[in-house]
Amino acid sequence: MARPKVETLHKHNLPKQDLDDESVTVGGQIRDLRKAKRMSVTTLAEKIGKSVGYVSQIERGISVVSIPILNKISAALEVSNSWFFHGEDIADPTEKSHIVRHNHRRRLSFTGSGMVEELMSPDLSGDVELIMGRFSPGSATGEEQISREKVEVSGHVIKGNIAVEIGERTYELGVGDSFRINPGEPHKTYNNGAEDAEVLWILSPPHY
Repeated sequence: MARPKVETLHKHNLPKQDLDDESVTVGGQIRDLRKAKRMSVTTLAEKIGKSVGYVSQIERGISVVSIPILNKISAALEVSNSWFFHGEDIADPTEKSHIVRHNHRRRLSFTGSGMVEELMSPDLSGDVELIMGRFSPGSATGEEQISREKVEVSGHVIKGNIAVEIGERTYELGVGDSFRINPGEPHKTYNNGAEDAEVLWILSPPHY
């Protein structure tokens, strides 16, 4: 798996090309994911025990992130380190702004056991976010309903059966069914069946 440059945090110790190709890429992904989670630079800095200026330098590619710091950032943003890289190798630079190959999807953590999510959008900087969500039997998006202000959530069931709670109503959905959750509506999605279920999620704007 591709790895960022490690140990040094000083720009003059690395060739400019290394900073351009790796530090900027990882820093940009940290920034996009932080914004998608509606987390401020100040909050992230507090979570990893560093200054706001230091986090800002990482996001702008001025400072190279070390493995120990990336571990802390990943934990704060609730993803694994591998989220910041594409599959087993770095994605084709001519494609990375437009294309996501199936083996280059980044896996996202999610509150609630039995849930696996993969980012299908090239990044989180656009107006729409695509996520492939897999529900094992008995899994759910959380114990209680959640609400995303100013975010519209839609879904399309491509495998199995799920139940979607929106407010006080519950909808049973199967393969081929689609749904929309308007901004601010409390909701919960779960799989009460005996087989795995898969849902293609569409969020606008990106929010994770």
